[in-house]
Amino acid sequence: MQLYFAASIRAGRELQPVYAAIVDHLRRAGHTVLSEHVASATLEADEVGQSDRDIYRQDIGWLDQAAAVIAEVTVPSLGVGYEIAYALHVRAIPVLGLCRAGTHLSAMLTGCTHPLLRIAFYDDLGGALEAIDRFLEA
Repeated sequence: MQLYFAASIRAGRELQPVYAAIVDHLRRAGHTVLSEHVASATLEADEVGQSDRDIYRQDIGWLDQAAAVIAEVTVPSLGVGYEIAYALHVRAIPVLGLCRAGTHLSAMLTGCTHPLLRIAFYDDLGGALEAIDRFLEA
């Protein structure tokens, strides 16, 4: 399955090792992660030379190809919020929002009743990966 992975880039990269583990898990399960670069430890350096417009076009193109979105939403990000809204309201594809337990997540996500949105709180990486597997099986 072609998947879009979304996670904080400019708002903070402290969970990058988690992002990398999630993308690795998805690839090992046989999925194509269109935006796998989001998990890269060198992402910000890799984007040097790309205009914001180029990044936008690239990401929207991938969202248009994706069958579903998996978004790590623990670190608040305007871009991730935009990608989630685009996936739900423009593409009408399923979205899984993953958030570390104990995080005060935005009411715009926890209060959203869109039938294609699932939010999963996790205690550790294993819990996040289990939530992903359940989401993709559904």
